[in-house]
Amino acid sequence: MPPHIALLVNPASGRRRAAVIAVRLKEALRDAGARVHVYTGRSAADSRRLARLAAADRPDALVAVGGDGLVHQALQGVVGTGVPLAVVPAGSGNDVARAFGVPRGSAHTTAQAILAGRTRPSDVVRLTMADGSQRYYMSVLACGFDARVNERFNNFRFSIGRAGYLVGLIAELRSFQPIDFEIDIDDRRIAEPGMLVAVGNTSAYGGGMHVCAEAVPDDGLLDVVFVKEGPIGRFLRMFPRVFNGSHLGLDEVVFERGRVVTIRGDAGTAYADGERTGPPRLVCEVVPKAVEMLELTS
Repeated sequence: MPPHIALLVNPASGRRRAAVIAVRLKEALRDAGARVHVYTGRSAADSRRLARLAAADRPDALVAVGGDGLVHQALQGVVGTGVPLAVVPAGSGNDVARAFGVPRGSAHTTAQAILAGRTRPSDVVRLTMADGSQRYYMSVLACGFDARVNERFNNFRFSIGRAGYLVGLIAELRSFQPIDFEIDIDDRRIAEPGMLVAVGNTSAYGGGMHVCAEAVPDDGLLDVVFVKEGPIGRFLRMFPRVFNGSHLGLDEVVFERGRVVTIRGDAGTAYADGERTGPPRLVCEVVPKAVEMLELTS
């Protein structure tokens, strides 16, 4: 019986680059003898519905062709099913793909890697929101300053690409006040004003910002990074250090690890895998080795 591969596609990702990649990958998989079913999501909710529908059909793999947002929706379908998940990056950030290996070479090479079926188990994070609803995320939950910048960026009437993040950052600086956080990490508590908190299963978000630089996705632990209250100028000078992870050694940065993290505080909405979630109270709980990630690199 030929292998059955489900392709979940966000055709708008990467300025419609995902649609082109998906077509080439579909043809390469079929040329290799696979049976391919393509699911095209028109919105986040539609992609989430299609991911669950695809996983229920028990394919040999669900392949997400898009950015971190699409991976987030795919995750809601595969956790607990045993269906392996592959990520073919075609978005703006692609942090999840980088954490597990970006495929190299042609669509044919990627198709062969998918059909080879090499997997590695990964933890995921079960997020319980203030209204009691739950979802899973794979990379980083951001709450505080950076999430508020993301909120501004997403509310711009016109997209201006990556420069929009800088515009949102400058706009947020005009009104931002430190947040009175209460953060429980297993049996330990942080209770003081701060700029942001990040809870990571993998290291990066926002297209290469390694806020949880030492996070390992299969160690059964969550990395928690808390930035204490400080002068805005100092914060701005520190912020670029998230691109190489050197911020973890600074005095105003608290780094902890744990299995269950609870965030309270008037911080506004949080973002997980770059997707809007909700405001605190937020409970992040690691679910060890909950999904099999297909390895697409040799």
